[in-house]
Amino acid sequence: MTDQTPRKAATGTIPDVPPRRRPRIGIGEFGTIWVGLLALVPISALLAPGTLRPSNVAAMLPFAGVLAIAAAGQTLVMRQRGLDLSQPGAMTICAFAVAKTQSAQGLPAALAVALLIAVAIGLVNGLLVTRLSVTPLIATLAVNSLVMGGVWSYSNGLPVATSAGLTGFARAERAGVPALALIAAGLVAVLTVLANRTAAGRRFTVVGASPATARAAGIRAARHQVGGYVASAVCAGAAGVLLAGFTGSATTTLGAPYLVTAIAAVVVGGTPFTGGRGSLVATAAAALFLSQLGQITLALGAPTSTQLFVQAAALVMATALRRLPPLPGRRPATAAVSPGGAR
Repeated sequence: MTDQTPRKAATGTIPDVPPRRRPRIGIGEFGTIWVGLLALVPISALLAPGTLRPSNVAAMLPFAGVLAIAAAGQTLVMRQRGLDLSQPGAMTICAFAVAKTQSAQGLPAALAVALLIAVAIGLVNGLLVTRLSVTPLIATLAVNSLVMGGVWSYSNGLPVATSAGLTGFARAERAGVPALALIAAGLVAVLTVLANRTAAGRRFTVVGASPATARAAGIRAARHQVGGYVASAVCAGAAGVLLAGFTGSATTTLGAPYLVTAIAAVVVGGTPFTGGRGSLVATAAAALFLSQLGQITLALGAPTSTQLFVQAAALVMATALRRLPPLPGRRPATAAVSPGGAR
């Protein structure tokens, strides 16, 4: 027979007191990148203090902004369980379209042509994946090869200078902050609001989390998946045009460095390949992190191969961290599956 008698003391009954829990501090699902970004400041000061000078930071921010714009589009695709390897081609061909068309048709018409090209690339990617059930990696890689073939035929491999108006706009500064960084921040803010605060954004999240659940709720999953690829191509095209304006010319290798870097920024930012989740703000922070990391390696005199190795290491580490047990206080990631009552 079990003794149910409370414990006694000289002063009377001592009630059972639950053990005290240690206070836990959680960093959130996408908080790791912010910890890494903060840790990069003292590391930069120790290894390459020159990279923290205001002039050097201002020189790095435009390239971080271009990467953030391209990576924002990649984030939207990965939230749909996809992958877009055609971004380098979209960046390059849109840059050439603007550079070659602007002299005869003007900059607004050239930008419209680039937009149509980007939308067409995204539609082809999306339809290959949703209608023909081609694996995203194969479909987008094939489209990238096709687009780059068109670039070489269109340009004969020669660079084309951009207009003074586009160059001046891309190189402008506002209160000491490069315009490209401000554009990237504005784009990320707008996309974040659309993705998280609107009915369309909630439907987009449901499709990425579970296409079957989305279809059961009456949501056209294929339409949202195609929309993700279109958004990715448009973001890539915008990044390519802005980068060409900043550098002063469109070249056939303009988008090549972003094949892996944009994906690395998304993964380092915490967006998984399983879809349904992702933070555009964390992706932008990862773009800044990778750009500063590249500045450190260059300041140390390391060759380009070392910079690529560092990017690959960051990508592998970010992927490996997602397999570790959750940190104390860190809530397990759960994908939203409610359409929010909107269709």
